[in-house]
Amino acid sequence: MIEGFSLTQIVFAAMVVFTAFVVRGMSGFGVGLIATPLLAFMLPMHVIVPVSGLLIFVLFVYLTVRDRHSVIWRELKLLAAPTLIGVVAGLFLFSSLDNSRLLVLLGGFLIAYAVYILVVHLFGLPELKCSERWAAPVGFAGAFIDTLFGGGGGTLVVIYMHARGIGKMQFRATVAVLWFIEMIARISGYTLAGYYTASTLLLVAVLLPMVWAGTWVGEHISNRISQETFSRILAVMLMLSGISLLLK
Repeated sequence: MIEGFSLTQIVFAAMVVFTAFVVRGMSGFGVGLIATPLLAFMLPMHVIVPVSGLLIFVLFVYLTVRDRHSVIWRELKLLAAPTLIGVVAGLFLFSSLDNSRLLVLLGGFLIAYAVYILVVHLFGLPELKCSERWAAPVGFAGAFIDTLFGGGGGTLVVIYMHARGIGKMQFRATVAVLWFIEMIARISGYTLAGYYTASTLLLVAVLLPMVWAGTWVGEHISNRISQETFSRILAVMLMLSGISLLLK
């Protein structure tokens, strides 16, 4: 038994983490969308955020090495610097913004864009495209929101990559490396704040097998679906993200 955590909490956390990483394996994102609200029923937020952050970081180390040949390095270079700046800005401005209003605006935008994607595929409308000039504001805003709220901002990067017309394998590889870079900065902040105790690190170790199992299942499902189906799954994930933010 891990000090500070009951067997019920550990088993529940394991099931939630497995489910969240199945979703991430399929779509390339969504761990926070699934894991955070569910884990909040059993664990305090000061445990959930650093633990999930470290689990994601460990996976992204592996994905960065494995999928490096599928990364679109130009897109990554354009996004990386503003992402790091966004993390720093989020840390400095954490307590001075109207968080609830920003969450509502972001949630509404994500739902609207998800509906747009579904309409494109249902009625054959032309898909929205954007230039790489959007990389800087998207990278900054995504990391800024992630740092402020522990998630949600990454969906802006997902929208950017989708609008750039990037295929699902390149999409998953590029965002994994980008969020690996972002997580280095965020985990450094959690460490300096003292959130990683012996108990939380032991909990991370116990949950890691669920990360690998969920990722394996999710990626095998993803490999069997078409690009069109992937886009629809992406739209549903964005819509769920938006609803989650509106209800947060």
